[in-house]
Amino acid sequence: MNFENLIRDIYQKLKNIEDPGETASYIPELSKVDPTNFGIHISTINQSNFGIGNFDDKFSIQSIAKVLALILAYRIVGDEIWKRVGVEPSGTSFNSLVQLEADKGIPRNPFLNAGAIVVSDILISNLKNPKEEFIDFVRSISGNSGLEYSSKIAQSEKETGYRNVALCNFIKSFGEIENEPSDVLDFYFDLCSLEMSCKELSELFLFLANNGCQMKTNKEILNESQSKRINALMQTCGFYDESGEFAFKVGLPGKSGVGGGIIAIHPDQYAIAVWSPKLNIKGNSYKGMKFLEEFTTRSELSIF
Repeated sequence: MNFENLIRDIYQKLKNIEDPGETASYIPELSKVDPTNFGIHISTINQSNFGIGNFDDKFSIQSIAKVLALILAYRIVGDEIWKRVGVEPSGTSFNSLVQLEADKGIPRNPFLNAGAIVVSDILISNLKNPKEEFIDFVRSISGNSGLEYSSKIAQSEKETGYRNVALCNFIKSFGEIENEPSDVLDFYFDLCSLEMSCKELSELFLFLANNGCQMKTNKEILNESQSKRINALMQTCGFYDESGEFAFKVGLPGKSGVGGGIIAIHPDQYAIAVWSPKLNIKGNSYKGMKFLEEFTTRSELSIF
């Protein structure tokens, strides 16, 4: 299939549509981003790629980084990780406290803020220098030594992340956080501030379309079974309480972030990243969701 022509056609169709979404103003630094930005980049298993729009501009990937943190923790502790976080869709918003009391501090899945905070705690317990070792891991699997945290965005989140502070302390009250909440949150805010472009995202995540192995080096990042499980979690939990809608309309494993980015994976085919900063009421990119729905509908390629 000629993905280039299809992507170009959908991009032109959606570029100037009315977008009722709003930027994530509760993180002040994110509200400063130009809301008209719109970029797409695809990387394929047969080593072709194509980008359009703002595909080369860096943005805060936010919760997409939760997938990378989970992968690193999974590599370190293996299946023990599932004793600390569940694998079920939540049906609640990404920063909800509702289920934690009933579940005695065990987050429903690792992509909720609560789940990613627990994953951060696991990494802090197992790494000597968590911030440095996490960014080094992401650089190594991407082959991109220039990846960095955004100190401005991390600081903006630290100054306004009251609900995340509440989540971490609430989980700690159940004994499910091992380290000091302030240390866990400091790491969590930094990992969410990681900046990448659509091109960098699609190239990095292509290993999840290749049974856990890097394309260029054939290096195993995850074994085939682990890769399957990460993709399954992205399919069922990657879009918070809109995950069912995404599976229904798009039909791919994926993960969104409140910076407006979305990464989606078609196993054995491609990884595609979309960025448009204005979010729908569920916290997912309005235009990004529309693009991917039309892309899989017109290409007739999904995992179903």
